[in-house]
Amino acid sequence: MSHQVHIYTDGAAKGNPGNGGYGVVMELAGTTYKKEFYEGFRHTTNNRMELLAVIVGLEKIKNQNTKVLVVSDSKYVVDAVEKKWVFGWEKKGFKDKKNPDLWMRFLKIYRLHQVDFKWIKGHNNHPQNERCDELAVYASGLSNLSVDAFYEKEDAKLL
Repeated sequence: MSHQVHIYTDGAAKGNPGNGGYGVVMELAGTTYKKEFYEGFRHTTNNRMELLAVIVGLEKIKNQNTKVLVVSDSKYVVDAVEKKWVFGWEKKGFKDKKNPDLWMRFLKIYRLHQVDFKWIKGHNNHPQNERCDELAVYASGLSNLSVDAFYEKEDAKLL
């Protein structure tokens, strides 16, 4: 499959949970066209940011049924999709699974495109992955952080 869009993603959290952020680099295959996105959150986890980065990248695609390659250093995200775990979780209503809000959001946008995943080792001098990491870390350090309302609500239940 020849991919039209390449999405590189990374997430970060300081403290896990703690301040977090995601970074996304999107490239139109065969061109020099590139866009970057990032956002920081005041209380979240690394896995939430890894997954949110993928979601945001897919949500930025304007045309349905686009052939997409998502490149991530998150085994959590890549394995959940490639090994089809997330589809089993969905059938069971995400019972006892973390991040159900994001997984439901992911599946909604995932099904609008033709998406393949590729796992890469993080911090291994992959230019786009390194850039995503820079964006995620930068976003996590911003002063005007967004609220990850679902996580903060769920985390409060544990107190």
